[in-house]
Amino acid sequence: MSAGLSFRPATQADIADILALLRDDFRGQGREGGDMAAYDAAFARMQSGPDAHLIVGERDGRVMATYHMHVMHGLSRAGTTRAQIEAVRVSADLRGQGAGKALMADAEARARAAGATLMQLTSDKARDGAHQFYVSLGFTPSHIGFKRELS
Repeated sequence: MSAGLSFRPATQADIADILALLRDDFRGQGREGGDMAAYDAAFARMQSGPDAHLIVGERDGRVMATYHMHVMHGLSRAGTTRAQIEAVRVSADLRGQGAGKALMADAEARARAAGATLMQLTSDKARDGAHQFYVSLGFTPSHIGFKRELS
C-alpha cells in the first residue's frame, strides 16, 4: 500500500512543506527554523550537482513525505556506488499506512537508476520504531555512526 503518494524531485516551492515535516519530529523541533535564506541557499547547492536528490511524496497536491538521497562514488567494495538516504519523514497522519514503505521503494528505484549497488542510511539512536521499520525492509544495523559539529 502506498497511501496514495506519488514521488517527484522537490522544487523551491516545496521547501516550507519539507521544513514542516522536519519540524514534526522530536529532533527537528529544536533545530529546524529561522532564516529561510539559509534553506534556499542549501537547496540551490543541492541542485547544482548531479548526485544530490531531494524527493517529496505528495497526495492531492500536498507534500506528505520526503527524503534526501546522495549518490556517492567510492573505491571501497570494488568501486561500489552507494546511495545515502537521509532526512526520511512521513506526515504523522500517514504513518502506518504504507507511506514509509512506498517512500523507501521509491528511494531504492532511484538508487538503482543512479547505478548504486548499496543503499545505506543513518537513524538517530532514539528512533527505535524507525530502526524496526528499516530492519523489516532488509536493512542491517551494521555500523556505528559518529558526528561532530564544526560550527
